[in-house]
Amino acid sequence: QAQLAESGGGLVQPGGSLRLSCVASEGTFARYSLGWFRRAPGKDLEFVAALRLSGGYTYYTDSVKGRFTISRDNAKNTGYLQMNNLNPEDTAVYYCATGVPILSAIRTTQGYRHWGQGTQVTVSS
Repeated sequence: QAQLAESGGGLVQPGGSLRLSCVASEGTFARYSLGWFRRAPGKDLEFVAALRLSGGYTYYTDSVKGRFTISRDNAKNTGYLQMNNLNPEDTAVYYCATGVPILSAIRTTQGYRHWGQGTQVTVSS
């Protein structure tokens, strides 16, 4: 079973940038859609972005559109989330996930089979 490991989190000032990475432990990474989710303190898990396997379409929650970019490098079994112009509301534990969600569920946890342990992102001055 594929295992995912996130990295790249940390403490950043408002307006700063971070790039999160999600490395898959096996070569099936290319067969799956990629998603990023986050959980802020005291809040539920929230969809952030997805990169659909079929067609390479990308999807973002409204609050990160224009600031975050999801991408992948299948040769490296790695997914990315480039986060720019961060603000304190982006503070959360970020999780990557892979799977085969149907289009109508790509913004939910349904269909994502594999999950990482998460990486903390803190935006504070």
